[in-house]
Amino acid sequence: MNFERDENAPVDVIVVGAGLAGLCAARQLVHRGVSCAVVEARDRVGGRTLSHRLGGDTIDLGGQWIGPRQNRIRGLVQELGIATFPQFHGGKKLLSWGGKIQSYRGDLPRLSPLAQLELLWANYRLGSHARTLPPQRPWTAPRGAEWDGQTVESWKRRHLRSRGARLFIDIVVRAVLTSEPRDVSLLYFLNYLRSGHGLESLISIAGGAQQERLVGGAQQICERLAEPLGPRLLLDAPVRAIEQDTSAVTVRTDRGPLAAQYAILAIPPVLAGHIHYQPALPSRRDQLTARMPMGSVIKYVIAYERAFWRQAGFSGEAVSDTGPTVTTFDDTSHDGARPALVTFSDASAAREWSDRPADERRKAVLSELARFFGQDALRPTEFVEKDWNLEPWSRGCYVGVTGPGVLTACGEALREPCGRIHFAGTETADEWLGYLDGAVQSGDRAASEVCARLGAR
Repeated sequence: MNFERDENAPVDVIVVGAGLAGLCAARQLVHRGVSCAVVEARDRVGGRTLSHRLGGDTIDLGGQWIGPRQNRIRGLVQELGIATFPQFHGGKKLLSWGGKIQSYRGDLPRLSPLAQLELLWANYRLGSHARTLPPQRPWTAPRGAEWDGQTVESWKRRHLRSRGARLFIDIVVRAVLTSEPRDVSLLYFLNYLRSGHGLESLISIAGGAQQERLVGGAQQICERLAEPLGPRLLLDAPVRAIEQDTSAVTVRTDRGPLAAQYAILAIPPVLAGHIHYQPALPSRRDQLTARMPMGSVIKYVIAYERAFWRQAGFSGEAVSDTGPTVTTFDDTSHDGARPALVTFSDASAAREWSDRPADERRKAVLSELARFFGQDALRPTEFVEKDWNLEPWSRGCYVGVTGPGVLTACGEALREPCGRIHFAGTETADEWLGYLDGAVQSGDRAASEVCARLGAR
């Protein structure tokens, strides 16, 4: 998949990043007869998808779920011949609140009448606000500046009185955005709800964004997209600088320079901010890259001899407001041959536990699972973790987020080309922002923009 090229062998377009967005952009360019090269800093393709062999099966240490109304990724999966299977969710769920565990069935645990009423009100109010946002320019909404001037935390404290309703908002933001409510602009959160078709869609399994998994893992999507590129794909090639003038772009990598008419940056804004540009990019774009950090997450997959939680009537789902992990799910293979759980340290928990020794993390995570599902959880056959906070070419996961004031000040720069440089990545999507489907949309959009400038069909 590697190739040697110098600035005297130009192509039409250089795509920076061999994640799903970049590879979808390259796929569209090739399909439309546009010559391109793809450069990737890692020694692999896949970006924020990462599959790992565990025994005789493949697990996902990165993105892994798809759901209804994610038509782009679903169509791509079908085209590539990748099978899907439903996420298991039958049985009792668990909530650990202040160290006390309760089991429940259905969508919500047992909360006080006031908490239930407040949650109904919050879901309605947030949903109605989200529906007023223009999909591509949410900062132009009539109340956009007002909502961007506050955090989810300040909104929560102003409008919700019950501990149960506040807890629900905390867990949603941590689980979906791997960030704390105090770190996220309310406008950004509302736009995320809009792009993901509402709160229920984002947090649900059946009928929601966690409905299905891929047999063989999610990274194979990128691997299959990369195969036809052959020598047009360059791995182990971090981009250090991009120079442009009125006629061309030069991308300088650790493996030498490449020349093209245009470049597509299919990487998170925070990574794009570590590239040196000549001439410098507009201040609004520079500010965006400095003010859109990634969320924080550590993902753990723990395999067992048997699915003892299912045998005890549990779905494998658990959420907690204390301890090392925030959310837990069943992660058993499609054929049931590899029983497993997957659990996540999200937001502040990820930042705290990232600094701890690996052995201490392992012990704490297993103890937490034992607290949920019994002593059998202490005897795994395999324990695998991925700390995305330490991944230099992601700098966190799942998605870049913005704090107060960023979207109204810098949102225009998300998708706006800078000279001959165009931008892709799930952060730039206007539907399913932060998801695999959003990455596909962004890559296709950026490719169409460049093709239009090239006059390609």
